[in-house]
Amino acid sequence: MTLLEGLRTSPTSLVAVVAILGLLVGSFLNVVILRLPRMMEQNWKRDARDALDLPAVEEERLSLSHPPSCCPSCRAPIRPWQNVPVISWLVLRGRCANCHAPISAQYPLVEIASALLSAICAWHFGYSPALVAALILSWVLLVLAVIDLRTQLLPDDLTLPLLWLGLLLALVPLFADLRSAVIGAIAGYLVLWSVFWLFKLVTGKEGMGYGDFKLLAALGAWLGWQSLPTIVLLSSVVGALVGIGLIVFRRHGREVPIPFGPYLAAAGWLTLVFGTQIQNAYLHAVG
Repeated sequence: MTLLEGLRTSPTSLVAVVAILGLLVGSFLNVVILRLPRMMEQNWKRDARDALDLPAVEEERLSLSHPPSCCPSCRAPIRPWQNVPVISWLVLRGRCANCHAPISAQYPLVEIASALLSAICAWHFGYSPALVAALILSWVLLVLAVIDLRTQLLPDDLTLPLLWLGLLLALVPLFADLRSAVIGAIAGYLVLWSVFWLFKLVTGKEGMGYGDFKLLAALGAWLGWQSLPTIVLLSSVVGALVGIGLIVFRRHGREVPIPFGPYLAAAGWLTLVFGTQIQNAYLHAVG
């Protein structure tokens, strides 16, 4: 029996293998989370200097593969054995092997989250093309959520390809037919765009960023317009509860912005995997 045949016939093996894959991918997701915003900042500075006709500044070009991973404190290179997902962080006790500076717990947390999301997708979708698509969506949503938490940015480099991939998959279709996907992309963007302008007209302030519009449009493209009420309701309720909790218990200032992207990403993923159960539970509750 080949490996693929074993994964096809054994759900437990599939979940285990996909969970390990999720751990390995999670290590790369940390690289994207940390470097993509810095790459964007480099490009903004370069474009600004060009627009202002200022002399170019020599700086090391940053990419997802260069320079090699190193400690941000002492710049010591990360050895392969120091880069094993979760295990290396635990063995090193969350500190650099060279200078003993603290290593952020974000690294193992993202790796564990990637493994858990991947395993749940494997359990839910089984050995199928839908599993591959669900894994891609899960990983991108995880990256977007953490980047937004760290920087309050939802990069177009991620949201726009996610949108187009959702429309492309609708040609198959996997999660939504093409008509539902196109309407979902349009409606997803316009829903938050309308909320943005209504809030701005009433208060004179901007309540969210354009990245949120694009993320909801992408989720509408992947899951169809029928999923949008569930996503918007879940993200709004959870976002409101977390916001109130931060204000009450952590004295989070009312004027301090709270990123909405993580709640959209979480609601989109929950709808991807548990959308039918959520809708049935809601209909049962109101019925």
